[in-house]
Amino acid sequence: MPNAAIRTERLRKVYTMSVAKTARGAPGIPMEMSRGAPERPGGEVVALDSLDLQIESGEFFGLLGPNGAGKTTTIGICTTRVIPTSGTAVIEGADVRAQPTLVRQRIGVVPQRPNPDSSLNVRENLVFHAAYFGIARAVATSRATALLDKLGILDKAEAKVNQLSGGQQQRLMIARALIHEPGVIFLDEPTVGLDPQARIDLWTILRELHAQGRTSVMTTHYMEEADQLCDRVAIVDQGRLLAIDTPAALKARAPGGTMIDLVLDVGDESIAAAVRAIPGVSSATLRGNTLRAYSDRGGEVIAALVAAAAGQGRAVRDIHLAPPSLETLFISLTGRQLT
Repeated sequence: MPNAAIRTERLRKVYTMSVAKTARGAPGIPMEMSRGAPERPGGEVVALDSLDLQIESGEFFGLLGPNGAGKTTTIGICTTRVIPTSGTAVIEGADVRAQPTLVRQRIGVVPQRPNPDSSLNVRENLVFHAAYFGIARAVATSRATALLDKLGILDKAEAKVNQLSGGQQQRLMIARALIHEPGVIFLDEPTVGLDPQARIDLWTILRELHAQGRTSVMTTHYMEEADQLCDRVAIVDQGRLLAIDTPAALKARAPGGTMIDLVLDVGDESIAAAVRAIPGVSSATLRGNTLRAYSDRGGEVIAALVAAAAGQGRAVRDIHLAPPSLETLFISLTGRQLT
């Protein structure tokens, strides 16, 4: 990609368990490194395992995966907060290890949890942050007013940040990330903890930023969020890249169409074998008491599935259907849920 804004090559991050235990929750140390990341002999946790990415200028790119997938570690490295064990990451031509100051000038970061300065009001938070980038107070004040107005919280400009709702605080974080007019913005799980309406409102704002031609990289474990917002999505798990493409193309890769889960009273492999023989069923597996089948006929095969279970003397306790989606693709790749 000749216009790549972000490039990572064989990016790898390994934490030692002693560091993980002493630094867990410290600034710049992602909690995910102790949740779901694979542990190696000798007490090492592999958070990223040779991750290669190319993100085009102006692209809205999503990193989709469950907690512990390596998403926050990737953002941490790209924003210079986490030092990679090996590999390279280049942001708009600047290497994160060799030129961290230059990288920070070119990026804006919206953290997973809002972290404004509670001793300052909303406008002061923006003006104070702009000072880090050498922006004159008058210019910063003008930019802050424009950003707060665009993000719909200008009426809160003189309020203390603890008077803002969660959605309003997240808008403030976006304004802070944009105050120095960066070319790339990183959003780490930006809608976690927001109510549904606040989430939808934030989606509108992110779409507007994208329309301005800004490069945006978002981590999320919400499949709908990635589907709605992103030009391309990388599905990651346990520090590895599993798939990367447009949301539509990824959904087309979901095996067998509709995913149907039957929760049985007792799991029995003979039922899975019987289900595989049903016309319209492309595959069937048993995990514990749950029989998972994929069908290109959707719910039409449910009666046959229930009959197959009954034929083996088993009762169906619950049924769940999921249409082809990023989540069904993820499940087919990993055997587990996104969340």
